[in-house]
Amino acid sequence: MASVSAPIALLFVLVLMVPLAITAKPSKPASPAARKGDVKYIKCATCMEIAKELSRLLQKKRNEVSPKQVSEYQIIELVENICNLKKFEADWILHEDIVEQGDKLVLVYHEEEGECKTECKTIEKTCQEVIGYHDTDVAEFMFKRTVTVEELSNFLCKDLTESCRGKIPAVPKDRVPGEDFIPKSSKDAEIERIMKSMSDMPGAPGMKVYSKDDLMNGMPNFNGDDDDDDDDDEDDEDMPVKQKPKATATKKLLHDGQSLLGALKKRTQKVVASAKKHAWEASERLHRWWSGPSKSKTSDSRTEL
Repeated sequence: MASVSAPIALLFVLVLMVPLAITAKPSKPASPAARKGDVKYIKCATCMEIAKELSRLLQKKRNEVSPKQVSEYQIIELVENICNLKKFEADWILHEDIVEQGDKLVLVYHEEEGECKTECKTIEKTCQEVIGYHDTDVAEFMFKRTVTVEELSNFLCKDLTESCRGKIPAVPKDRVPGEDFIPKSSKDAEIERIMKSMSDMPGAPGMKVYSKDDLMNGMPNFNGDDDDDDDDDEDDEDMPVKQKPKATATKKLLHDGQSLLGALKKRTQKVVASAKKHAWEASERLHRWWSGPSKSKTSDSRTEL
């Protein structure tokens, strides 16, 4: 029932969000961007956190598949997703806060998830720079033998990359402090978890994950044509003003909202149908199991008579 109720709950929430998105301003505010200048100051700290999180995720995966062994492909998948905030493996980034201590920048862990603003994006970008094209090398190192966090840290941060080689540069005194860590509400966190889980569902390939801010600041294009739209916008800059489309933002929001609701409705119907099928199969197996012993007992009693 959990797999059925989750999409239905999400559908209900998004239905409530569509009118709010329609009444929002047509101009979409800029999304938080990574602070590229901070990357070199937190590269080593980020690399160490990557090693810790990969070790934790690998142990969790081993417990899930036990007594079987974790495949190299599964480990590669962990490494590939460790720096992608649209994946569960990168949730650790949401707990980190960049704090200035003297002439250093350190990462401070919080138990609760935080709103993903500039610092969150900065850690994600730093993580991506650390892993780079080394995902298969890291996965192979973790697959061949059981490694400790220290061994993985040395391999990733000193041998494979230069993240922790040499002296970490001092932070300039005139550096503008980053934003405060803002804990995310439990409702927002739950919605994002549901959307992430739906993006990995069978039968929903290519489904994109959007945050609450994306939905509230103007509904994105749910037809998978975001890249094409960007190219069209660039072409429109060279067109005369009179040739540009005059469709209002409200109509576009309505269209995109209806597209989303239609897609979620189809997905919900598939989930319900699948749940009914599994329930029927389970009922049949239970019936066969129950009727089997009863027939055997009947035949035994007749033999005794």
